[in-house]
Amino acid sequence: MTMDAIFERFVAGTPITVMAQLGFERVLDPAWLDEIFDQYRGRQYERELLFSTVVDIVALVALGLQPSVHAAARSREGLHVSLSALYDKLNRTEPELGRVLVKQSAQRLESVVEQFRTKQPGVCPGYRVRIVDGNCLAPSEKRLKPLRKLRTAALPGRSLVVYDPDLGLVIDVLPSEDGHAGERALMASLLPNARPGELWVADRAFCTYNIIAGWQKQDVCYLVRQHSANAKVIACAVPVERGQTDSGTVFEHLVDCHGPEGTLRLRRIELRLNTPTEDGETVIGLLTNLPTAVSAAQIADLYRRRWTIETAFQKIEALLKSEVKTLGYPRAAVFSFCVALMGFTS
Repeated sequence: MTMDAIFERFVAGTPITVMAQLGFERVLDPAWLDEIFDQYRGRQYERELLFSTVVDIVALVALGLQPSVHAAARSREGLHVSLSALYDKLNRTEPELGRVLVKQSAQRLESVVEQFRTKQPGVCPGYRVRIVDGNCLAPSEKRLKPLRKLRTAALPGRSLVVYDPDLGLVIDVLPSEDGHAGERALMASLLPNARPGELWVADRAFCTYNIIAGWQKQDVCYLVRQHSANAKVIACAVPVERGQTDSGTVFEHLVDCHGPEGTLRLRRIELRLNTPTEDGETVIGLLTNLPTAVSAAQIADLYRRRWTIETAFQKIEALLKSEVKTLGYPRAAVFSFCVALMGFTS
């Protein structure tokens, strides 16, 4: 009875902390984690060290509660395996396991989050918005000392992250052990996951004919910043002014994007900025297949929402320890990043 009374006080006074606690308990449920391992483990196996134990130890580091995996393992009671066995397990964890953790934890929490956001308008009503961006892990301090500060040194991993701004959840991640893998190359593996009714928003790194055509084949809408060198477009008309936004004046016209599989007719939204960007740019071009029911001004404002994923990355870096620099093995590094994303989702 006493504990119930204390719990009720927390619910009444700080409901967000209670919700966060319940979210972590739901996501880090050992039985659920071990079930995921059994289903997606690939070539890995379990003997004395359970997958849920590995996740729990990495989570202590990713959440900033312990400075390293070594310290987290030392602090955990009931760990009946050696540290070398723990590191060996972590270094062999397949990237797909990290991806499944992020995706399924988001699915488990989606219904809970929706109840708290019922009164908030969607970023683009009628569409499930998906903001995609890349994240590259920094060179590890475990690397050879002469290579630690070289920008050309091998990196421990790269990931594509998919963020739902309406839910505030990271709903998918595509981790890669190759830190020098190109974002556009990774996107080819992510395209089949796009579903009708979604709106994918991306920066100019993803502005290629192949990616745009891939979204088109999946029957989804997209909004991508124009990259003049990668996507060849030809104007079909003179830009027409469509109004003002806080950032500048909006213009619109139709363009044809030519590629090996044919020509795509797209809307091109041109935002002529009141103030130049940090790079000195005064015009931002956006390519989209959104219907005309979504105005040019709405589209320009919608692209500004792409920065929410950058904000999410900043929060993950500031509040969580997403890059454990003592992990030099690529699989261990990307798995730790996935656990941090799971913690952010929770």
